[in-house]
Amino acid sequence: MSKYDLLWQYVKESGTENLKLTYAEIEKIAGVPIDHSFLTYKKELLEYGYKVGKISMKEQTVAFEKSLSD
Repeated sequence: MSKYDLLWQYVKESGTENLKLTYAEIEKIAGVPIDHSFLTYKKELLEYGYKVGKISMKEQTVAFEKSLSD
């Protein structure tokens, strides 16, 4: 089980083409602080039919996009 499974499930259940969440929202949903390991874990999201799009350090947001292979 990944520490971001709750986040991946949330993104999948959103059912939207594009979703943008703040770091704070991600931490609340996942139940863990977002850190550099997020970059490693983000590959798991492909199993849920989504991918991580733009990560904005300035805005402190992460964009999620439905993957084309779905």
